[in-house]
Amino acid sequence: MNSLLKKCHSLIASIAAIKWQSLDLKFLIEELFFFTLKELRAVLFPGLFLLLLLISNYVLVGNIYRYDFLFVGAVLIQVVLLVLKLETVDEAKTIFLFHIVGLCLEIYKTNPAIGSWSYPEPGYLKIAGVPLYSGFMYAAVGSYIAQAWKSLHLRLSVHPSYSISIILCILIYLNFFTNHFIYDYRMFLFAAIFVLYYRTNIYFTPRKREYRMPLIVGFLLIAFFVWIAENIATFYGAWKYPSQIHAWEVVGFQKITSWFLLVIICFIIVAYLKHFKQSRAIKVKE
Repeated sequence: MNSLLKKCHSLIASIAAIKWQSLDLKFLIEELFFFTLKELRAVLFPGLFLLLLLISNYVLVGNIYRYDFLFVGAVLIQVVLLVLKLETVDEAKTIFLFHIVGLCLEIYKTNPAIGSWSYPEPGYLKIAGVPLYSGFMYAAVGSYIAQAWKSLHLRLSVHPSYSISIILCILIYLNFFTNHFIYDYRMFLFAAIFVLYYRTNIYFTPRKREYRMPLIVGFLLIAFFVWIAENIATFYGAWKYPSQIHAWEVVGFQKITSWFLLVIICFIIVAYLKHFKQSRAIKVKE
């Protein structure tokens, strides 16, 4: 017993002897502050879009249908961001691309023969029963990645070739369509993602110091927060899953895997566009 007490006393004395000031708490707080600030900047469009969704649940604007209000509001947000130069023309083009990619998936998934989810409210601005605003939900994810890439000075190490990444991106996207009538091969996709990216790290700089994180962990974190946003959106009736028709319930955890794959699609597209733009700039200089 005395021996154990001596060991505990020795451990406590060792901890007390640590020079905690060497951790530079002030520096860490400043780094965290700037990281939080830049993250808030990166989620500007997604945050405003989610706020617009919440407002639309309580405020009726004349005789405008809610879904139409959301689409017009999202477009106006984009216009304001461009006018205030909080978003570049290239970033707006990227958001438009994600909007189209997402809208195509929405049209397929909400088809009565598939019925993965639905948009039960009326509206004029629809294609095949899908409100046009729905594409902005995918654009919001792409917008966050593009903005975070810029503000946090992201860079990658040991990244697979962009040609292989694009092939992976296409296969992931196709699986969202084909998994209803042929085998769902997402487990093979997860294996491919691990093989391609398990050595890839993403580096980010909040202010002065550069930090490192495994890219796959980054994918999971974004997917988790998108899943939280999805629960908020469905709670306020942005769309409904079959299990939520009569009463709202939490979206299943398995949806995180779907968002994980969609985040990878968004990331690969943004990374490729950044790479393409950089390569074109180098060629112009030459």
